[in-house]
Amino acid sequence: MKLSITLTLAALGSSACSAFALSPHHAVSALTKTAQAGPAFVHQPDIKSRDVSISAASGTSNEAITTRGGGDLPIDIPLLTYFGLWYLGDCLIRFVQFSIHIYQKDSSWYFSKSHIGNYYYNVSNKLALKAAGGATGFPLTISALQLGIGSLYGIFLWLAPDARDAPKITMDDVIKMLPVAFCYAGAHSASVFSFASGSVSFGQIVKAAEPAFAAVLSQFVYNKPVSKAKWLCLPIVIGGVILASVNELDFAWSALISACIANMFAAVKGNENKKLMETAGLKDRLGSVGNQFCVTSILGFLLSIPFVLWKEGGKLGQFVDLFKSTPALRTNLIASALWFYGYNEVSTMTLKKTNAVTQSVANTAKRVIVIVGVAIVLGESLDFMKLLGCSIGIAGVFLYSIIDNIVKPKN
Repeated sequence: MKLSITLTLAALGSSACSAFALSPHHAVSALTKTAQAGPAFVHQPDIKSRDVSISAASGTSNEAITTRGGGDLPIDIPLLTYFGLWYLGDCLIRFVQFSIHIYQKDSSWYFSKSHIGNYYYNVSNKLALKAAGGATGFPLTISALQLGIGSLYGIFLWLAPDARDAPKITMDDVIKMLPVAFCYAGAHSASVFSFASGSVSFGQIVKAAEPAFAAVLSQFVYNKPVSKAKWLCLPIVIGGVILASVNELDFAWSALISACIANMFAAVKGNENKKLMETAGLKDRLGSVGNQFCVTSILGFLLSIPFVLWKEGGKLGQFVDLFKSTPALRTNLIASALWFYGYNEVSTMTLKKTNAVTQSVANTAKRVIVIVGVAIVLGESLDFMKLLGCSIGIAGVFLYSIIDNIVKPKN
């Protein structure tokens, strides 16, 4: 009797798992109908009036769950566990097959990888910064090493057989790429310093205001007019950032200023990159988006070395000793470097596969995932005012990104 009941439950569980792996919505409704039609093998005890205890039945190998006035539960627990693990593996295989199908058909796969990479980068980066002493430790050294380790991975792809063809750029091309690489390194270093000085969630909220810096630069430096509708969205973004900063427990002016500097570098990089890609034949010589990002990373790493030596060169010996003696620093530094390189390269590829509105929605989702997820994992404050300001600021960024599609600018 016990074996037949166990096999029946296993069959029901396997059907539910397989169906859920292929179609979650249909699986839930089917499981509900089955539960209503079939007998209830297990009744949940009334926890208010009965005591539940676990005792071993003498002379048997199975544990029996007993309640006051009840007997052994008619289920073979080890056998049911075996079937459960078996069907869990089956579901995992189906999920991998489904993921491959998504990868081949849908750009959402790229967004998923980018968001996951961004999330893990922010967590491992903050842990590495904490292990190295925070803002008074080695933020510039860590940011430079992240670029360097990522560059080594990109070079490895060039050297590995059948992985990626190396670019065929000239010295002229390298010189033209220097402004973009400098801004890339500056934006990364300033971001890392901001995260070292304050909470990651606060730094991300300030970085969400990047469109404000991009609008000012486009209008007054690059002579690319910004529509009135976009200008009207900027007070929403700035107001959200201010509101989120009011009750910030981990507020530091250095975190705010360095995040703003990162925004400025990022805005300049965006404009300079557009100019760079107008260079005749450069895309063909680079070969791929991945090659472009790798070359930018290598140049950014080389350009960041003088600043590291200037600001933290006198205590690099301390950093080496700390790196050797602190596993948390070693592990999280290497992990953050690989996550950073990976998610940025995937993000760059995604830009080529999606339209502006899709990118705006994805970037908004990315901010929410990182701000909330990292705050929960690292135990950072998320009070009502901070969440409200974060919501307003991110909503403003999203509106800024799509407003020209809603309100067509006049020519």
